[in-house]
Amino acid sequence: MRISRSTAGTAFVGGAMILTLTALAYPTMLGVQNTSTQQDRVVANTNYGPLTEADRDFVVKVRAAGLWEHPLGLLAMERGTTPEMKEAGVHLVVGHGRLDASCRKIALELGITLPNQASPQQQGFVETIRSTNGKEFDSTAVNIMRVTHGQIFSVIAKVRANTRNTLVRQLADQANDTVLDHITVLEKTGLVNHEQVNFQQTSPPKMPQEQVTPPAPQAGSPILVLEVPKELEDLNTASPAPTPSPTVG
Repeated sequence: MRISRSTAGTAFVGGAMILTLTALAYPTMLGVQNTSTQQDRVVANTNYGPLTEADRDFVVKVRAAGLWEHPLGLLAMERGTTPEMKEAGVHLVVGHGRLDASCRKIALELGITLPNQASPQQQGFVETIRSTNGKEFDSTAVNIMRVTHGQIFSVIAKVRANTRNTLVRQLADQANDTVLDHITVLEKTGLVNHEQVNFQQTSPPKMPQEQVTPPAPQAGSPILVLEVPKELEDLNTASPAPTPSPTVG
């Protein structure tokens, strides 16, 4: 799916841009539709506890979230028109770089294949935001990402409460801290349309599964690494990546 700026439905009311995000608002990580109706089915027994379909889906989709939000963070650092917008970009890059490092380590331990591309719908988010400039860029990026970050909160909590796999539990802890940090810096820009965002968080559109599923990587292709620039490595933005412990929970 390719989402155009007209699909995003931008409008100007009282001099301020308000985004109609109906076609864009959709959870970035897990989505509304599940890949299976048996999310609690155990797909593997590991040294870290049983791995369910929901656990595996969570790791894959956290990775996919970084594949579109990390480059948007770099773009915000470059194009952001205010210090607050550039700061939000920094936090996105660092947060998703650290989450991605955890995903790659966990995937090796649990035998999970990670995507190298975001879902078609997530790629549409990037195209929509990339097509804007100036204040429109700031507002479009902030409101799309604030919706998607807000939606994922309850999903992370559910995974954290239900998983019996210690590595997935640690990833959920890290993801929760990272998402809260990102919500905070996005709101600090002063550009969040809370009324619209709150509506979209609770009324996301349903989309075909193929649009919200990251494509499988090509066989033998090297895994893409989301780098944290060296000058940002020591930045204290949210909790650092947890240290894996082979304790069954």
